[in-house]
Amino acid sequence: MKKLISWNVNGLRACVQKGFLDYFREVDADIFCLQETKLQEGQIELDLDGYYQYWNYAQKKGYSGTALFTKEKPIEVMYGIGIEEHDKEGRVITAEYSDYFVVTCYTPNSQTELARLDYRMEWEDAFRGYLKELEKRKPVIFCGDLNVAHQEIDLKNPKTNRKNAGFTDEERAKFTELLSAGFVDTYRYFYPDKEQIYSWWSYRFKAREKNAGWRIDYFCVSDSMKDRLISADIHTHVMGSDHCPVEVVIS
Repeated sequence: MKKLISWNVNGLRACVQKGFLDYFREVDADIFCLQETKLQEGQIELDLDGYYQYWNYAQKKGYSGTALFTKEKPIEVMYGIGIEEHDKEGRVITAEYSDYFVVTCYTPNSQTELARLDYRMEWEDAFRGYLKELEKRKPVIFCGDLNVAHQEIDLKNPKTNRKNAGFTDEERAKFTELLSAGFVDTYRYFYPDKEQIYSWWSYRFKAREKNAGWRIDYFCVSDSMKDRLISADIHTHVMGSDHCPVEVVIS
């Protein structure tokens, strides 16, 4: 069995001050993926005994960024998706193992007034294409803050958020297209109708206390890996960020 965790830490240095290392050691994942580290090289030293560490930094300081920590050394590690305009923000790390790839992804936010929606649509097509190219070689597990609540049950207030970043018709359609291309949303695979379980809450309006959240953090796997899925979970009790960790266990 392999346990994988993904967490948007919204600034790793701040998260470390709020108990990140305690959680990291307690959960004892085989692979632990981070998004929104908000770091440059040399700004943090993590003593993660027993893990190999891989980092992808944004060119812009204090912005975006991903990391991947793994007990088993990958065959190869790749950074970005091989398209220069998409690879300046440190959003993707891919680790190749003997029988699958693991990809951690921090999908661009469409931003207020959807200022970046057009770019987001380009990203979606490019990222989906990247995953499908990997899949020609072996199955894919991808995770991260994908910045979209797919269905109405994936957020507290679907009606009032319909045209807001993360719940536009365009973003939701791209996620449908991604799943239709041959991937499984692992949480919905196990819990197709479960409501009021979210992975992100705004820091405003006491949203977390009220559980007025969104499920925008995912583990997805290639259809061919469905039979290897053992469990999926969302650790809503874990604090330290405005997101909580998500998990998948595979055989």
